[in-house]
Amino acid sequence: MIEITIQNIVASTIFAEKLDLDMIAHSLEESEYEPEQFPGLIYRLKDPKTATLLFRSGKANCTGAKNIEDVRKTINIIADRLRKIGIDVFKDEDLGITVQNMVATANLEGEFNLNEVAMGLGLENVEYEPEQFPGLVYRIDEPKVAMLIFNSGKIVCAGARIEEDISIAVEKLKKDLIALDLLQ
Repeated sequence: MIEITIQNIVASTIFAEKLDLDMIAHSLEESEYEPEQFPGLIYRLKDPKTATLLFRSGKANCTGAKNIEDVRKTINIIADRLRKIGIDVFKDEDLGITVQNMVATANLEGEFNLNEVAMGLGLENVEYEPEQFPGLVYRIDEPKVAMLIFNSGKIVCAGARIEEDISIAVEKLKKDLIALDLLQ
């Protein structure tokens, strides 16, 4: 089994019907809000190390977590802090969390000739322009993810919404490469 490391999870939630970002910016020291630069307020936590974008609509996007527990912890911490400054936040059980994207890395423990990989995997699913980017992009339909493959054997999997899809995609890639005699 290939060791897979989740590097980043992007998840969304809705804290309230609407948020007063000016009031939040003045009340919470850790917040960054420059509406002329970006319409959302950035709220960073040190533990877990995440950044959450809050919008006037009440919606928010959490990024930087390396597991779902840290996403939940981040959302709960922010919800508690918003309540403490007088914002009417939805109850914790109503704070649905939707994973938008997971990015993970793995190492297939072998070096590749990416030209051979591109030809073997089929050009309709592959983008490879070595003058532009040193990796090959391989799109898998099921599960729907994009794999960045580097000649060092290292890969990045992006686009998954559940951890299981990452494992399935990495194993599928490994099997395909073994079948093409490009990996032992």
